[in-house]
Amino acid sequence: MGSQGKDTTTYHDDFPILHDPRPDDVSTHAFMVSTTRGFLPRMDPIVTLPAEFDPLESILQRMPVTTASGEPGLLAQGNGQLGEAVHKELPDLTEFVDKYRHDLPLMNALYRDYSFLASAYLLEPCHERFVMGEGYGLGRQVLPANVARPIARCAEICEFKPFMEYAGSYALFNYRLVDSSLGFSFSEPSNVRLIRAFEHGLDPTSSEAGFVLVHIDMVRHSGPLVAGAVASLDACRRSTLSSSSTRLEMTGLSGRQSLNVSLSQMLAALKKINAIMETMWKRSKPDDYTSFRTFIFGITKQSMFPNGVVYEGLPDSNGSPLSFRGESGANDSMIPLMDNLLQIPMPDTPLTKILDDFRSYRPSNHRAFLEWVKRGSEEVGLRRWALALGDSGRGSDDAMTEEEMAEVRHSRSLWIQVLNHVRDFRWRHWCFAREYILKQTSHPTATGGSPIVTWLPNQLQAVMGHMMGLYERMGGDEAGGLGEGCKDIMELVRRQDETLKKEVRKYCEERGVSGA
Repeated sequence: MGSQGKDTTTYHDDFPILHDPRPDDVSTHAFMVSTTRGFLPRMDPIVTLPAEFDPLESILQRMPVTTASGEPGLLAQGNGQLGEAVHKELPDLTEFVDKYRHDLPLMNALYRDYSFLASAYLLEPCHERFVMGEGYGLGRQVLPANVARPIARCAEICEFKPFMEYAGSYALFNYRLVDSSLGFSFSEPSNVRLIRAFEHGLDPTSSEAGFVLVHIDMVRHSGPLVAGAVASLDACRRSTLSSSSTRLEMTGLSGRQSLNVSLSQMLAALKKINAIMETMWKRSKPDDYTSFRTFIFGITKQSMFPNGVVYEGLPDSNGSPLSFRGESGANDSMIPLMDNLLQIPMPDTPLTKILDDFRSYRPSNHRAFLEWVKRGSEEVGLRRWALALGDSGRGSDDAMTEEEMAEVRHSRSLWIQVLNHVRDFRWRHWCFAREYILKQTSHPTATGGSPIVTWLPNQLQAVMGHMMGLYERMGGDEAGGLGEGCKDIMELVRRQDETLKKEVRKYCEERGVSGA
């Protein structure tokens, strides 16, 4: 159940869940899971760096294809102008990173800024070839010490990889509010702008800005997901510990009512998140994506870096090349939270191993929270209790009163609806991959290094297969009693499952890749 901290934190089985995100606390990492801000940072990201980092700031302001003033930037000028500026103008500022190391949100801002510079530096040659209509070719194979040493130090302090990550740099710590009193207003004109960009992203109407801002807009609704997940686990613990009676353990009416409130809370949040996700089509155009996408590729499994990248000046690497996955929305924590809470099984495939690898590319507190939820859900038997499924996999409906059964049916219906929004999220992600990538480029890997045709379907098919299996165990259309809404959901799932198989088969044949 947890004991209360100092009014701002609740400890659930010794895991701290923030309620007040403590935005002025510089001694704590910027990313700490909270019921208010969810997976967003505890505070709005730091925009202005200390004066010692003026040389870094100068390059970053001049770096984008289109700068804030509307003038062409270093990445627009060709002939490796950004790389030349890095070599000539940027000193090694690692000593000043250490000077401010006790200010963890500032360390996160520095990590963000050095990761933008590192990616732009390494991929500048690929961008120049791309705009000329050529293949990506090779990126720069060595990251100079004046970038490698400070980004490695920032990453060490913040507990990130020394390469651009989705939450810590590219998206969730990369926004500013034009007017802080207006908060997260995304209506035109948007009150939310990017701090750093590669192409035209400093213009809030650009596709690059829209791409990032949609992600931020979605994640700002993640607080109810965190709160609902924690409350669901607490409800299950209360019910299973309240009595040694098997029947009470299976139904736990008061706990079940709390569970249904929590499932409804998460369902409402997921509806908002998916509705915002749908705005991507308008806010970031498919034809524009591949131009700024060049800069968010990683090193791992990319043809631009066949042997990795040497980070100069890092004694621990002994001059050996390093390899990291690129920024990817797949590193967001919202859907993995649902996977872990709802115990959605993933197939034992090489594609799932990539999913497992992605776990390390999240803020350390997010990683710990997701593992805590996964472990807690399995230990208390959340799915079995919530759906009132016996060890045999069949429902235990005969052991309940009508009142109890009505609550169980409500739990089952909500559970299916929540799963459906996980499916909806993943289906839309697949549609984005199809329209923004598969129809635009022949490059075989996504920014994170996963196979572009088969990786997303691996997870999407797992969710749909799980939904169909659960629905049958709950009685299906005939005996389940879950209503027309769930029946319609499952009809859609069956259709999409067939459609997805056909689409994957089509793109595998066109690209000459295996569907396994």
